[in-house]
Amino acid sequence: QVRLVESGGGLVQPGGSLRLSCAASGSIFSIKIMAWFRQAPGKQRELVASITNDGRTNYADSVKGRFTVTKDNAKNTVYLQMNSLKNPEDTAVYYCNAWTTGWGPWGQGTQVTVSS
Repeated sequence: QVRLVESGGGLVQPGGSLRLSCAASGSIFSIKIMAWFRQAPGKQRELVASITNDGRTNYADSVKGRFTVTKDNAKNTVYLQMNSLKNPEDTAVYYCNAWTTGWGPWGQGTQVTVSS
């Protein structure tokens, strides 16, 4: 079983930056993909960015050029660097998840609020 702990959310002004972190523990050897999702009020959860074991990344069109997903294998941590944040598009609860044989259970996520 993989356990994930998200952190780094908060309140930021439009145009600002935040970095989210996701620390993995447990059966990390079974992880094939790490990803960030987000869910805004009244909307479905959407995939924001993902990174495979060999470092291939994928982004939602809405965040391309603004968000960057990276991983630190030594720390078993995945990051989401978010720049040029937009209101209200980027305001949401952000979730980290790991693909092993499927996506794992959802955690509590971390709230990101973009507002002046």
